[in-house]
Amino acid sequence: MNEYIETNRRHWDEVVPFHVASDFYDVASLKAGRSTLMPVERDELGDVRAKTLLHLQCHFGMDTLSWAREGAIVTGVDFAPQAISTARNLAAELGIEARFVESNIYDLRDVLRGEFDIVFASYGVLCWLRDFPAWARIAASYVRPGGTFYLIDDHPVAGALDDSPAATALTLRYPYFASKTPLQFEEQEGSYATDAKLTNQRTVEFAHNLGEIVTSLIDAGLQIELLHEFPFAAWRRLPDMQKRDDGY
Repeated sequence: MNEYIETNRRHWDEVVPFHVASDFYDVASLKAGRSTLMPVERDELGDVRAKTLLHLQCHFGMDTLSWAREGAIVTGVDFAPQAISTARNLAAELGIEARFVESNIYDLRDVLRGEFDIVFASYGVLCWLRDFPAWARIAASYVRPGGTFYLIDDHPVAGALDDSPAATALTLRYPYFASKTPLQFEEQEGSYATDAKLTNQRTVEFAHNLGEIVTSLIDAGLQIELLHEFPFAAWRRLPDMQKRDDGY
């Protein structure tokens, strides 16, 4: 597992400055007051004022800081040093009170204590998890009694579809069911948010089917209160998708 984590950490550490500068993330609009949160998570979590919120795999903290603007008392976690450094600098520049912790998610209990009213993870977190049941147990351990764990991400079926630029039909290309064998990618250049040429281009990803996700959360001691599926995505998941006026 450590080899996979380190491979991905090197990649994510390198892409941070390119993502900060990208149109995809549009940091300038965040600085001007824009919230990066989408309507679904805002509506489903509701009023977060004065609630403690732990954001897992926060990248460089845009959603974390947006939750802080909603009134939450926020802590963001990411394994990339550049991401955490950038998040701290961004919080300081915007005058937003936020705590950011650098840690591999599987080692988080060694560096972060306590419980939270809300534990939050969103958009693009699942595919990086080698061991989802262990991740679920760690996430659940931070939820205070009566608190909420909230996960929103691409549907696992979407992760199995052909997302290459040339794809013209809904075709299965990748595994749907969880497997111990990782998917390894080495794109020619960039990431979903930049076409910059990177030194650390290789990534390692994992499939997690819906049954594994739900069962792991139950086994971790959580009670499932809702499971919603939507006929849209938060970003251009497949090449022929079109952006709507509401941002989806």
